[in-house]
Amino acid sequence: MAEDKECHSVVDDSAEEVPSKRIIKFNPPLYKQRYQFVKNLVEQHQPQKVADLGCGDVSLLSILKYLKCVKELVGVDINEGRLKWNGSRLSPCVGDHLDPRELDLVITLYHGSVLEKDCRLLGFDLVTCIELIEHFDSEDLARFPEVVFGYMSPAMIVISTPNSDFNSLFPLSVFRDSDHKFEWSRVQFQTWALDVANRYSYSVEFTGVGEPPAEAEDVGYCTQIGVFRKKAKTTESDVLEHPGERVYEVVYTTSYPSLQQINYRRRVVVYLVYREVNKMRLRYQVSLRQHELEPESTDPGNPRRKFISGLPVHTPTEADKAMAMTPQPFCIGDKFYVPLKRIIAYPRLGYLCGNVQELRELLADSIELNCDASAVKVDLYHCSDYC
Repeated sequence: MAEDKECHSVVDDSAEEVPSKRIIKFNPPLYKQRYQFVKNLVEQHQPQKVADLGCGDVSLLSILKYLKCVKELVGVDINEGRLKWNGSRLSPCVGDHLDPRELDLVITLYHGSVLEKDCRLLGFDLVTCIELIEHFDSEDLARFPEVVFGYMSPAMIVISTPNSDFNSLFPLSVFRDSDHKFEWSRVQFQTWALDVANRYSYSVEFTGVGEPPAEAEDVGYCTQIGVFRKKAKTTESDVLEHPGERVYEVVYTTSYPSLQQINYRRRVVVYLVYREVNKMRLRYQVSLRQHELEPESTDPGNPRRKFISGLPVHTPTEADKAMAMTPQPFCIGDKFYVPLKRIIAYPRLGYLCGNVQELRELLADSIELNCDASAVKVDLYHCSDYC
């Protein structure tokens, strides 16, 4: 139902067999402009739970899964085979495991009609209906608002549909897709949308994508879009008032690795600690070669030497000032030590760990610490230094 395949013979692609009017092409293609519109909206409003009704080949979901704010994505479509065929497009790849997301992400595809009520679609921040409503007959169109606006009642709803005013520019004066039951003018769509918004306590703004040619601006956008916002915020008690019926069938579900999961957070922390410690170790070697090491005390029997970075002097930033307040790395014999209090001062590691004790726990069994577990302990020289 979602589609992007609006009659490619009149929109986006060439149609040499119909030479009567100039073919209108959009760059980017019209379906990409619709998806980009939704992507921009998500980036602006930061919804965490997003559902795409009539998700089709899951193209929109495959774009939204990369947005950091999103924690749950749901797609609903009547075509079960299409969902099963395209579900793998939403699976995590190797890169998702190597560089986990900040937040958890769960993606679920449901087989079912968007005109049925399912309690798993309650409490969403955004529901999208991209090129969907024009596939409804009059009876289904009458049921649609009660299900989406009345029952689901998300904070925001985006509905796009063809603008029939634009059709006069196409080679044939027909519907853009053979499955369309209607195509509305701007006045017809806005009349319907304002009525629905008024009935269910939403506001609505109108816009679109697919600008007309310079000589035909009066026809408006090729795709018209209504952005609905709920006037009163939905509370948890409002969601619980609805019956808990589940009518959709789960066709596909997956979850993404994230830094909220302890195993992935540990892996990232260990990697970052190894990286920072190795940088300091190599700088220490440079300082040794430049004879920039000084005794930490006048006692010749004290083998502990302090760390001098040998880096050019520059105007210190706030981060530099904070780092200067932490214990310095040092060397005893052929072992190099970096205090955990210095490691936790790196902003990224401080964000991931919170405090030294949590850092110590995450490093346990992965990186060697000194006897009192206050510093990372590594060999000053590695065989890799000579490769």
